[in-house]
Amino acid sequence: MKNICVYCGANAGRRAEYTAAAEALAAELVARDIGLVYGGASIGIMGAVADAVLARGGRATGIIPEALAVKEVPHPGLTKMHVVGSMHERKALMADLSDGFIALPGGLGTIEELFEILTWSQLGFHTKPCGLLNVEGYYRHLIAFLDHSVAEELLRPQYRHMLLEADDPAHLLQQMQDYRAPAMDQRLNREQL
Repeated sequence: MKNICVYCGANAGRRAEYTAAAEALAAELVARDIGLVYGGASIGIMGAVADAVLARGGRATGIIPEALAVKEVPHPGLTKMHVVGSMHERKALMADLSDGFIALPGGLGTIEELFEILTWSQLGFHTKPCGLLNVEGYYRHLIAFLDHSVAEELLRPQYRHMLLEADDPAHLLQQMQDYRAPAMDQRLNREQL
């Protein structure tokens, strides 16, 4: 893996552990010579992960829409910054530049980006690994919801297992490196969705 896209909050959250996890993930990325692709902000968990990558001599690429450049305070010291016209362009470029995707704690934007990229995987648009860094159990209810969706037969087990999870960055990155996408049947029908 050459680059990992990290989805995370533009806020720091109420727990110091969220920032500490962003810094630990950054250390693992740099140690494995994996570049960071992220939303381009200098604030919140987003800023923390970028700062930690850069402080360790790693590569950090930001992608920010023009409309958010004022709200999210673009990071001034990135290896590369892309300013794009829309959120759709942002997400498409993040996907193109990345070999995998990780969600750190975040709000609606983080969840939306994660589920969109998972949906793209379910539909066979890519075969890249997607993971949750489940810091202090932040995503436990989301994981339980997905398991409930499988039990209710609204989500197929192989699609549920496309979302990797760990509370340790090294373990999550190892799962991502070992990941093999489920085989896709080219015929989509009601039973497969």
